[in-house]
Amino acid sequence: MQCLLCISLFVRFAFSAPVLGRPVCNIQEQFELNGLYKKGDIILGGIFEISFEVIMTDLSFKFKPQQWKCERLELSVFQWAQTMIFAIEEINRNENILPNVTLGYRIYDNCVKLPVALRVAAALISGNTEVAGGSDCEGTPPVIAIIGDPVSTHSIAISRMLSLFQMPMVSYSASCSCLSNKQEFPTFFRTIPSDAFQVKAMVEIIKHYGWTWVGAIASDDDYGQNAIKIFQEDVKAFGCIAFSETIHKVSEKDDVLQIVKVIKNSSAKVIVSFSSEVELKALMDEIVRQNITGRQWIASEGWSTAGALVINKNYASFGGTIGIAFRRGKIQGLQDFLLQIHLDFDPKNNLVVQFWETIFQCKFEENMSNLSLNVKLCSGHENIKSTNTAYSDVSDLRNAYNVYKAVYAVAHALDNMMRCVDKSGPFANNVCADIQNVQPWQLLHYLKNIDFINSLGERVAFDENGDAVAVYDIVNWQLNDNGTLIAKNVGIFSKLGTAGQMVTLAENEIFWNFESKKVPESVCSSNCQPGTRKATRKGQPICCFDCIPCADGEISSEINSPECVQCAPEFWSNQEKTQCILKDIEFLSYEDAMGITLTTVALSGAFLSTGVLTIFIHFRNSPVVKANNSELSFLLLVSLTMCFLCALCFIGKPTDLTCMVMHVAFGISFVLCIACILVKTIVVIVAFRATLPGNNMMKWFGTTQQRGTVFLFTFIQSIICTIWLITAPPFPKKNTQYQNSKIIYECNIGSLVGFSCLLGYIGMLAAACFLLAFLARNLPDTFNEAKFITFSMLVFCAVWLTFIPAYISSPGKYTVAVEIFAILASSFGLLFAIFIPKCYIILLKPEKNTKKALLGRGLPKK
Repeated sequence: MQCLLCISLFVRFAFSAPVLGRPVCNIQEQFELNGLYKKGDIILGGIFEISFEVIMTDLSFKFKPQQWKCERLELSVFQWAQTMIFAIEEINRNENILPNVTLGYRIYDNCVKLPVALRVAAALISGNTEVAGGSDCEGTPPVIAIIGDPVSTHSIAISRMLSLFQMPMVSYSASCSCLSNKQEFPTFFRTIPSDAFQVKAMVEIIKHYGWTWVGAIASDDDYGQNAIKIFQEDVKAFGCIAFSETIHKVSEKDDVLQIVKVIKNSSAKVIVSFSSEVELKALMDEIVRQNITGRQWIASEGWSTAGALVINKNYASFGGTIGIAFRRGKIQGLQDFLLQIHLDFDPKNNLVVQFWETIFQCKFEENMSNLSLNVKLCSGHENIKSTNTAYSDVSDLRNAYNVYKAVYAVAHALDNMMRCVDKSGPFANNVCADIQNVQPWQLLHYLKNIDFINSLGERVAFDENGDAVAVYDIVNWQLNDNGTLIAKNVGIFSKLGTAGQMVTLAENEIFWNFESKKVPESVCSSNCQPGTRKATRKGQPICCFDCIPCADGEISSEINSPECVQCAPEFWSNQEKTQCILKDIEFLSYEDAMGITLTTVALSGAFLSTGVLTIFIHFRNSPVVKANNSELSFLLLVSLTMCFLCALCFIGKPTDLTCMVMHVAFGISFVLCIACILVKTIVVIVAFRATLPGNNMMKWFGTTQQRGTVFLFTFIQSIICTIWLITAPPFPKKNTQYQNSKIIYECNIGSLVGFSCLLGYIGMLAAACFLLAFLARNLPDTFNEAKFITFSMLVFCAVWLTFIPAYISSPGKYTVAVEIFAILASSFGLLFAIFIPKCYIILLKPEKNTKKALLGRGLPKK
């Protein structure tokens, strides 16, 4: 805060004037800064983070603060400063741009510290000499524009100060999206895209590989915090942030260890980092020390091409890192220019001396202290061409190329202003700019509208936010044979792609630093395959979920389906639960084994009944047939044949006709059958009573009465069936209650009352028949058929009593099978119990089929 206060007071007094008299622009304070300088008609300012260490003095209100000392010059960044000088010299030699105007420069080192960066900015806009701009404060300002600052946080602070003077600043590295706000930063421009586009590029890469569980690390500054905020919002659309950690500017050991612990314990295999090389180095060292591997790093442009990291063998475990990098360019003649640098002991060019001492690892005698007696002395005649360092390496020019474009952008704006390209510009009376009195606010107007193609064939222009066209290289850290890394281009991101933002990757050129050498997987939970649904875990992010199989009758056809869809009533889910298929239609058909068996048994019973009828007709005059009421026996055998045949109506696909016919045929045929047996039983009883003296009952129950009784019983059943069919007839129905996976075609009885009356009437006749036969079972054998009728009715009643629970509990087509079985079982019971003994006598014991033998059976034994 003390430094910021000093700077604000300095700027205030530097641009203030006395109340009385002519204004005088006297410098109130002078900073000792590391820099490079050259005179010119118009001066361009430059700010670079050349030194990475600062020796800070004690700050106290007791005495004037001493100057900070910047050390550990970074050769790659010094190359960027030299690129600015190269561009200016190239423009000065070019007669097509700014003819008769010589550009100069004043370049300062911000030492990667905000207070120093503010001091540098104040020195550039006020001048760093005893008197700036003459005693009357008129003429060309100390600098007309500033190239820099590379750090977003610095740029935010400096831009707010420069906007007061309408001085443009063109940054080559500050990428914070917040700087696109023209209301806050009206004079800020940059030759790199905003972080908003960098984040989009990263998100597109993450989406491309299906990574939904991602860790995030960001530096504790505007660059890192703004970027990670946008990143988190974009990732929410398709994934989750496993953890989010902040690297503090002054990293304590405990803070670094805490971040490493989070990385080790997290299941996220992909980690995105928005940071600079300097801030990330301590974390990377600790990760290497603990040998943490198996992580896929996604690097922001702040460290994706950091030479100090890539060439270091210690960081081989970071191989495979995918990074977003500024567009690379090839600047013709730059390397030769870099190698032509020569010593200059002018205090205004003190950075050259520091550079010389750094690249040759020596010290000039005047810079040596008692503590550095063992350091090699610099002669000043060292051959720089014999060195091989990041300074002379022009194989991967990114930030340097952006510096080059920034200088040319300002130069083209100046050229347009000098040529008076736009007479409606910010000039009084449409008078063009005067080289002797060029003002920053005039340049600002033209800088907004530049649009040209540079010598490399790339378009240079600024949008309405002062941002460059969003184009990035995508790099991949790949291992060299010597164990170091190289940042290789493997793709490109372009805002102008066919889909708005587009990532193009050379998949076969990407190095994956995993045992499988394949794309890693980073998900909290694996994708739920079709046939399952996602079920979120309570208290965990939405990316963490369980896959629950769909229930029967439900499907999901998409990956990560949130819900299973219920199939339509006539459809059912397949075994995989991925699609609805038509349910199997089930009914008792003639084709399946059960249908064939029951059909065979039913036909056998009908044939057997017909055979017995044939035998009885053939032997109709025999005593056995005559003695058992041949006419009723014939009618009984016909009704039994009908009972066997009606069972066939229950087999096959139900229709409206078959549903009505099967129940009517069943009801009438069985009533006819039971009615015949009942009349036969009554005849036996009446016949026995007729043998008693004085009893003449047979004349009242002769053949006509017997036929009438059978007809009456059958007619009553016919009335019941007719009423049932008229009021609520049976109909075919698709039943899905027994088995959800099948459609069971069956006959709905329509009216339960009608069906109950039909069965109840049969049961009543059967019970009456059984009771009468049971009472007549002990009559003399001569005329007694009651024993056989009793046994047959016992079988009949037993079958139908057991039928009821079996019918209710049997599912699907087995319900029909149970009903058919009851019909066949009861029919066979009647046929065998009543007629087999007679057939036995007729066919096998003809000697007993005589009137004498038949009458003799009834005589008492002596």
